[in-house]
Amino acid sequence: MYLIAGLGNPGKEYEKTRHNVGFEVLDRVAKEMGIRAESKELRALVGKGLWHGEKVLLVKPQTYMNLSGESIGALADYYKIPAEQVIVISDDVALPVGSLRVRKKGSAGGHNGLKNIILHLGTEDFPRVRVGVGEKNEHQDLATHVLGRPGKEDRACLEEAMDRAALAVLCILESGPGEAMNRFNAKKREEETAKPPAEGGSGQ
Repeated sequence: MYLIAGLGNPGKEYEKTRHNVGFEVLDRVAKEMGIRAESKELRALVGKGLWHGEKVLLVKPQTYMNLSGESIGALADYYKIPAEQVIVISDDVALPVGSLRVRKKGSAGGHNGLKNIILHLGTEDFPRVRVGVGEKNEHQDLATHVLGRPGKEDRACLEEAMDRAALAVLCILESGPGEAMNRFNAKKREEETAKPPAEGGSGQ
């Protein structure tokens, strides 16, 4: 079984904030799989089903972001799901708005939700899909930024990124995190392809 967790804060006041992109990506994954993540279990909304023959558990922790690991750790323990089969979807202020970063494992990078998950799983070795929400401006504190709602242009960029993030999650399930990293971490190479060939090559 795979546990797929989207991170966010419960409650209408947090809907469509930067910190809740994990919830929104999970909603897209759930829709694609035809699963409803609506049952309450171990302080989370969960949905169970199959995807291409694999059992999946979709999870939206209801503990608030900074305690996400309490719910995810308890569910992973109850269902005996190893950390490498726990896929976590989160926002990331260190990435430009709309960019994605898939990783097989790694540190929390200052994200309190990921930090708490690492604490409760007892390891950093779990795959994650991070969606860039951009850095705060110099006049904001971090909490105000991540709990705020992006403007129209950034929101449109995030909508497209969240669609791709859902596809990245499905790619991890079907082909593994390595393939998802190759497909979704790739930089656009428009500038490279537009460059003329290097001069003085073969000497012919």
